[in-house]
Amino acid sequence: MKLMKRIQYLCFFPLCLALGADKGDRFVSIFDGKSLKGWSPVSTSVEDAWVVRNGVIRGDGDKGGRCYLAYVENGKISNFELKLSYRLTGSKANSGISIRAVIDSSGRRDFQSYHADLGAVGMGKQVMGAWDFHTPGRKEHRCFRGDRLVIDKNDKPTITQIENGLKEEDIREGEWNDVHLIARGNHFKFIINGKLSSEFTEHLPKKKRLHGGMIQLQLHNPKMLAEFKQLRLKTLP
Repeated sequence: MKLMKRIQYLCFFPLCLALGADKGDRFVSIFDGKSLKGWSPVSTSVEDAWVVRNGVIRGDGDKGGRCYLAYVENGKISNFELKLSYRLTGSKANSGISIRAVIDSSGRRDFQSYHADLGAVGMGKQVMGAWDFHTPGRKEHRCFRGDRLVIDKNDKPTITQIENGLKEEDIREGEWNDVHLIARGNHFKFIINGKLSSEFTEHLPKKKRLHGGMIQLQLHNPKMLAEFKQLRLKTLP
């Protein structure tokens, strides 16, 4: 009897550990695969640009031009990890994911945000896999694919190269690719297909940084499709 109880314990204990680890490291789906529940176009004239087809969010550039689809269940997300798969169609396809997005009170842009750029293969490291700063009123520094950027308290940039990072040949042209974004405090990582593409850390005064806002999917131009699926979010402390 004691032996049997011991065996049951040994079988049950690792299971408890596994379940506990899963609970503490859980990504939550933010797309139900059937509708845009929890999401909303944030440009009033482009309601038809974003639809759901075969379990995929599809953005049509011919119907929307430059526009955004926002995750509206939580419009003040700060620290998080986001995982998703994307596919682009069109030789000039240009898309991306904006984070900590807020309305731009200056009117120079629709939104201020930190923007993870996605583009068709061949568009260059300044687009595909780059961080773009949509931040009127402050310097919009370079953070191209392959760059590790540090911005000091005086807004001076230092760029070093990422070793063994994402290369253009790592992108599956016209097929599904996987994105992993990490935003924690003043540190941001952009990972594609398991390889670090670009990264930045900013030490500017807090009043010059973006601290929380929307997650947005972007359409940039006509003659393109941008598709997204398996969107999963994990909020961080």
